[in-house]
Amino acid sequence: MTRNIVISGGGTGIGLAAARAFAADGDRVLLLGRRADVLEKAGVPGALGYAADLSEPGDVRGVARFVAEELGTVDVLVNAAGGAGYLEPPAGSDDPLDRVAHAWTLNFRQNTLTAALLTEALKDRLATPGGRVLFLSSIAAYRGSGTGAYAAAKAGLHPYAHDLARELGPRGITVNVVAPGYVEDTEFFGDTMDAARREKLVADTSNGRAGIPGDVAETLHWLASPAAGHVTSQIVQVNGGAERGR
Repeated sequence: MTRNIVISGGGTGIGLAAARAFAADGDRVLLLGRRADVLEKAGVPGALGYAADLSEPGDVRGVARFVAEELGTVDVLVNAAGGAGYLEPPAGSDDPLDRVAHAWTLNFRQNTLTAALLTEALKDRLATPGGRVLFLSSIAAYRGSGTGAYAAAKAGLHPYAHDLARELGPRGITVNVVAPGYVEDTEFFGDTMDAARREKLVADTSNGRAGIPGDVAETLHWLASPAAGHVTSQIVQVNGGAERGR
């Protein structure tokens, strides 16, 4: 049976890997992202694309209208949009408090608000029963992120997911979170990764390797499957044991 899959941040990295996994099943996939050119180049067979800034309510209303017209029902919603602000313009101020306010606001908008707005906009369209809502968190929610802003933004998804699981459970809908560790071959780190930092992140794992987008995508794919129908309100860590540290 063909399902309708909506994936934010679907043009690159983990979101794109997830889109390819669902498309391989013959599912109909809608990719969401801010950059129309990236969505067009994604190369997911049969996928639709819609460019929107999911931190803006007006843009999210546009997504909701598009989903209503093109898909109707949403079987799986994957909230993969996010980032740590490396690719965004700087604060534009040397004042320390201005920079703090910029970093925390930016991370909240990118990682928490995007997921909350999109989920609330599409909540009533989720398949009943059988719908799935998935959020992409991070190991940083457990171990910190250096400045706190990104980690706090990701950690904010956890109680939201638990609340949603209780709210949507009576409709036969599950809600889960996947928290990756270091994942290579994404835009996440921008140009901030160097050999020493990579070596440390890999050394933190128990299996001695970096993650790849497919590791996380396959976990999302399983959580969206009938096999995971009794798994809800969970945070699944995909980090090679790095959350436990060395």
